[in-house]
Amino acid sequence: MALFVSTGCFIHVDQPPLGFLPHSSPIQSCDSTTNLHLYKGPQRRTQRSFSHYTREIMPLVAVQRKGRSSLAPSAVVRHLTGSVTRTQGLRFAVVVARFNEIVTKQLLEGALNTLKNYSVEDEDIDVVWVPGCFEIGVVAERMGKSQKYNAILCIGAVIRGDTTHYDAVANLTGSGVLSAGLHSGVPCIFGVLTCENMDQALNRAGGKSGNKGAEAALTAIEMASLMEHHLK
Repeated sequence: MALFVSTGCFIHVDQPPLGFLPHSSPIQSCDSTTNLHLYKGPQRRTQRSFSHYTREIMPLVAVQRKGRSSLAPSAVVRHLTGSVTRTQGLRFAVVVARFNEIVTKQLLEGALNTLKNYSVEDEDIDVVWVPGCFEIGVVAERMGKSQKYNAILCIGAVIRGDTTHYDAVANLTGSGVLSAGLHSGVPCIFGVLTCENMDQALNRAGGKSGNKGAEAALTAIEMASLMEHHLK
């Protein structure tokens, strides 16, 4: 026999040894504030080999009743996002690799223009040049740990050559930028191009594919705002 009982409702039933509801028992139900009410299904008499009649009790059935729910209302879910318009007082650092400077200079220009377009003051931006992409991570981590900046942009360009040097530099650069952010607690934005050839790089540094430096700057603003205004 299956019984369905809603939370917070106590049903007192005097049960015989076999666990069936006695025929004379009234229908058991919960109060009006609960969702589930129990009623006893139809009974039928069955003839046995002895002179007494016994009653075969049908299982109790759970039905749902319209009315107030006994469950507490769910809590309101908060959505936290950074804002690209709340830039007052935010400070940014840009770490730029000199290698493939024809590309990285254009990426830097796009990043600086975007920061200024979103009302970041010149005095709140510091640019640091490093020899290559491999050196970006250690400098970004040092600047993050200084606690002077709300976000750090990491800009560079790794272009595939004839050897596997490209794979090592690209992978370790990405790991270095990630590690810098995790260890310093300051968002370090990955604005390093990893391209097959120079044409791909130039297309992403202000060409037909846009300027990835500008996109990285917008990400930096949003992350800086999120950390400063919601997660500080």
